[in-house]
Amino acid sequence: MPQKTARILVVEDETHLAQGLLFNLQAEGFEVQIAADGEAALTALTENGSRFDAVLLDVMLPGKDGFAVARELREKQNFVPVLMLTARGRPEDVLKGFAAGADDYLPKPFDLSILIARLNGLLRRMAWHAPSSPVEQVPVEPAPEELPRFEFAGRCIDFETLELTAPEKHIHLTLMEADFLRYLVRNQGRIISRKELLEQVWRVREDTDTRAIDNFVVRLRRYIEDEPANPVYLKTVRGVGYRFLPEG
Repeated sequence: MPQKTARILVVEDETHLAQGLLFNLQAEGFEVQIAADGEAALTALTENGSRFDAVLLDVMLPGKDGFAVARELREKQNFVPVLMLTARGRPEDVLKGFAAGADDYLPKPFDLSILIARLNGLLRRMAWHAPSSPVEQVPVEPAPEELPRFEFAGRCIDFETLELTAPEKHIHLTLMEADFLRYLVRNQGRIISRKELLEQVWRVREDTDTRAIDNFVVRLRRYIEDEPANPVYLKTVRGVGYRFLPEG
């Protein structure tokens, strides 16, 4: 069966940047569409039936900004991979983007080769989850240290389908949520610092506010805990970080 070309939505209000991305991504073999603001992006992604394989989403947009676009996409159960473009790589933008549902980030100004590498990384991760629909630019290969699924206490995290099931819950995970949970599973029983999570999962290596990690953990607790306010599986280690205890 012939492989399909990946379709990319570029959400960028600066015309010269948008056209530059259009030209360069098309040169790499991608099919590209441009949206100049948040409303146009949401329309393209949710209302006209078009399917995109990834979104390059600028933070600074007229009207609805990139954070609002990412958040609304996830609320609408649209889990297209989102690579967020942040101004000067400000940590607050990066962390706010992940909290909104972004899967990766790239600070402006960026090198085109880095953008292509990050974009292909997102597409490759999606190809691992959907091996029957590989994209032309990304050959399917086994994920490193592949962990297809993890079951504990009547819960199941399926890293291949990006789904989490728990009593009376069925949740579709973003790539970042799945990566975060995978890191916890691989380090179960060990105390993991907030700094380690920032560096190893989110790749933020600057001194910054770690409350974004705490907010992200609150979200994950809603997924896996019977009583999120009294966690049994994802425990806080005061002053340090977190510990994942699948046995409770």
